[in-house]
Order: sequence, then structure tokens, then C-alpha cells
Amino acid sequence: MRRRDFLAGAAAAAGAAAGLPACAQTQAQTQGQTAAQTAGRIVRKGRIKQGLWRVNFGANFGEDSPFTVEDMCRHAARLGAAGFDLFSFDDLPLMRSYGLELLLTGPGQMDFLTGLIHPEVHDTVEAALKAQADLCAQHGVKAIAVNAGQLRGLSLAEAADNAVAVCSRVGPYLAERGVHLAIENVNDVRPADSGLGRTDMAFGHWDWGVDVCRRVNSPGVKLLCDVYHLQIMDGDVAWRIRETADCIGHFHVAGVPSRREIDASQELNFRYIAEVIADLDYDGYVSHEWRPSPGRDPLDSIAQAMDIMDV
Repeated sequence: MRRRDFLAGAAAAAGAAAGLPACAQTQAQTQGQTAAQTAGRIVRKGRIKQGLWRVNFGANFGEDSPFTVEDMCRHAARLGAAGFDLFSFDDLPLMRSYGLELLLTGPGQMDFLTGLIHPEVHDTVEAALKAQADLCAQHGVKAIAVNAGQLRGLSLAEAADNAVAVCSRVGPYLAERGVHLAIENVNDVRPADSGLGRTDMAFGHWDWGVDVCRRVNSPGVKLLCDVYHLQIMDGDVAWRIRETADCIGHFHVAGVPSRREIDASQELNFRYIAEVIADLDYDGYVSHEWRPSPGRDPLDSIAQAMDIMDV
């Protein structure tokens, strides 16, 4: 649509609305605002529903992002994203005015690094996750990201048993509310202080999480497949995704080894990985968690990355 045609249409709509009752005028204005906010939006193919993070815009790493939350929403809508991971529930009205959703939220009032695997905090974990599930159900959010936790002296087998125990307590409650946990795999071979990994993690190797998920056997307990961490810890990414698709409730993607853009400067072929995911019986989201490289325009990087995954 040419700009002058759009402006003419907007003026005509405003004139028509002027003759309506107050409630109808408000509705017409809201519809007009939403149409204006989504004008020029790229229509994606739909086989993969893509999400973004603040980090894609340069926020939370190094200098603060020059983009406001509304800037991020406007650009995400224009580029055809479905929504964002880890925005606030308070941001939902603004997000939804741009046709976006909150795709994944945090674990609420539980310690992320202690996680799920320590029995002495299981009562706290259960209460926190149930409260967060209630908020998710209230706001129409489907997934809660959690970390299995740091071992802190536990064996991997003990950690798995403990995770199964607490997940079995919360899984049915979440499932009844249409919400699921997304337990994230994390690598522990990269320096923790660089933002590329963490130390002493229970859920490093993918098979550990698959074992926990299948033992719990609840639609309220799934895995967050972070492809960046999966490649570092295990490799064989496409085969693992295909063989364990029943356990996956969310995806994160970032370039390996730098955790930057998912382009040809990195070792994984994300176009092929996108095809693998698109061929699954999977209705969740694939969210971008990479950081823009220094000197690159974040908006160009986001557009390129979304094009790569749009198969």
C-alpha cells in the first residue's frame, strides 16, 4: 500500500467513526490503531512460529538497548514474529496491540540456579510454579522456563530422581491450566562469566532431560531445546530433535560457537534445522536468543535470522 492511499483510508475511517456512538467510536479507533500498528507486516509461511528476545535488540548485554519496549514490539510485528520470550505480564496489553503474545515466562518466585533437583526446596518450588501457572492461565501464556539446577554435590542419577519427584507434583496442575514447564538444557563447558554457559549443571546432556520428561509423562512437563547448548554438549542436533520431539515444548536458537547471529559465520546450518523442526508434529515456538554482533544493525540481523528460519 502506498503511503498516501493508507493516509486517505485512515482519514475516511476517522470521518466515518465521528458519526458513531461513543462506544462504537472507541472500538473503531482501537481497530484503526491496531491496523496502523500492523501495517506493512511481513507474512511468514507459518510452518515455524518465531519469537524474539530483548537480547536480539542489544538489550541486557553490554550497553542498554536504544529500543524501547514499544519499539521492539513495533519491529517484531513488522518482521512477522509471534511474540517475545520473558517479557513482563504487564507488557501484554502493549504487545497484544501489535498482535504479539508472551510466548515463555520465567519460573516466578523460585531460585533459577537451585532449580528443580534439590528436595529441601521442593515445597517452595511447587508453590512457586503453581502460582506462576495460575498467572499464565490468567494471561493466556503457555510455557514457563525453568532450570533443572546446579548439582552441588548430587550425582546425575540423584538429580534426575529429584527432578522427576517435583515435576510429578506440579505437572498435572499445570496441564489442567493449559500450561507446561519448559526445562532448559544448558552447557557447562564454556566460561560462565562470558554469558556462554554455566557451571555444575544437571541438565547439560540432552538425554538427562529426556529421561526426566518421559518418566514424568505429563503434558505439563516438557523440555526447552536450546540448540546452541545442544550442539556444544552433544551434537547430532537434527537426529536428537527428531527422536525426542515428544518431549520438546519450546526451542531457542543461537549461532555456535559465538552465540551471535545464526548466519553462515557459524557452524550450524539453521536453514536445515528449521526444515527439521517444521517437519515435526510440533505446534510450539522457536525463539531467537542470539546477541547481535558488534557493529551490526540489530534490525538487519533480526530480519536475516527470521528469513533463515522461515521455511
